[in-house]
Amino acid sequence: MSSDSNHVIAPPPARFSENIAAPTATIEEEDFQYFDVDADGDVDSDQQSEGEREPMTVEPAVLVRVATCGSTISQTKNDPRTRYRGGPGGSAYRKLRRRAVFKNGEYNVIQTHVSKRRRKYLQDLFTTLVDIQWRWTIFVFALSFLLSWFSFACVWWLIAYTHGDLEPENLKPDSGWAPCVDNINSFASCFLFSMETQTTIGYGGRATTEECPEAIITMCMQSIWGMMIQAFMVGIIFAKMARPKQRTQTLLFSRNAVICQRDGQLCLMFRVGDMRERSHLISASVRAQIIRPRATKEGEYLSPFLCELDTQVDDYNSNIFLIWPKVVVHKIDSTSPLYQLSAADIIHERFEIVVILEGTTESTGQTTQARSSYLPSEILWGHRFEPLVSYSKEKLSYIVDYSLFHNTYQVDTPLCSAQELHTFTEQTAAVYDNNYA
Repeated sequence: MSSDSNHVIAPPPARFSENIAAPTATIEEEDFQYFDVDADGDVDSDQQSEGEREPMTVEPAVLVRVATCGSTISQTKNDPRTRYRGGPGGSAYRKLRRRAVFKNGEYNVIQTHVSKRRRKYLQDLFTTLVDIQWRWTIFVFALSFLLSWFSFACVWWLIAYTHGDLEPENLKPDSGWAPCVDNINSFASCFLFSMETQTTIGYGGRATTEECPEAIITMCMQSIWGMMIQAFMVGIIFAKMARPKQRTQTLLFSRNAVICQRDGQLCLMFRVGDMRERSHLISASVRAQIIRPRATKEGEYLSPFLCELDTQVDDYNSNIFLIWPKVVVHKIDSTSPLYQLSAADIIHERFEIVVILEGTTESTGQTTQARSSYLPSEILWGHRFEPLVSYSKEKLSYIVDYSLFHNTYQVDTPLCSAQELHTFTEQTAAVYDNNYA
């Protein structure tokens, strides 16, 4: 090798160019080998002895960044290893999805073979009535009053019948009979009197007299029972309308999560936001968990298995000040379950990332929780969220454009895993240290 030759790092293989054709392309270990290239283009191995080497000028090593916008990493419709049906050339295909939490936050869990389920649900009747659908709540609301009116109508009819108020000779106006309740002559009139008593309508045509003590006691009991039913049902409807679940309708999660580099490290990111301008969340926090199978050292297969993902917003890990939408970041380091997954592995892996936003509503003081999830097909590798907060000099305030909430743009990102990227960085640093020493 001539003395004026330079020690450079050979460019990566052609399959890592921007015209990448294989969707499963990853940066393998052999792609990180270093070579000595002389002026004639001949390549000598690094296994030369230290004594044979001459002074060299080191050029910066560059990890090739694959332009994911030009790659076919997302065009895997006809790949036999993907979870698609239809095959090559098929116009109709369906993607098989398995998720525990839907995008709207509802759980996709069905519990079966629960012992004495109905009895236990009835023991917690208030929660059961709050959780059921609105049509059933209205049905129970109407049925409770109708049954109460009908039951007490039967009691009033029995009182009138046993006292003799329903005898034909006692129903005549000039009979001089003193009934327990005025103007009661049939079961229909008993039902109307029951409804008027419980609802305190009091039209004035029917009234309890002093003739029957049992009628006075029944009237008191029905009044108390009617107030209890009304308070119970009004409480159910109020609790149903004021549920924290309704507050989650104004809490947003981005449609997709993204993976790109931030400060030289691969990160998983998603965006959260609160549409309300006045009643913000207090002490808001964001958590993320990944659901994927796991095998223990003893051979036990745990599925599903939840693992916590460390998240942060901006440069702090404490409660989120959700004054405008925030991008939540999970750094893919050695402690992350995504550490060994490359762009191609993400496509073929089966897992689900569940994200949870919790906080206290400022206006009501109730704690609310919003949920969403991301499947591997909903994670965009090599994308970044578009900024949506700007300052308006005319309005003298910050403007949040929610039309850009779900928008992302493509950036050049290594397709290798975070582990391979870390290995490459360490090897590059070691080469620099050896050559400069």
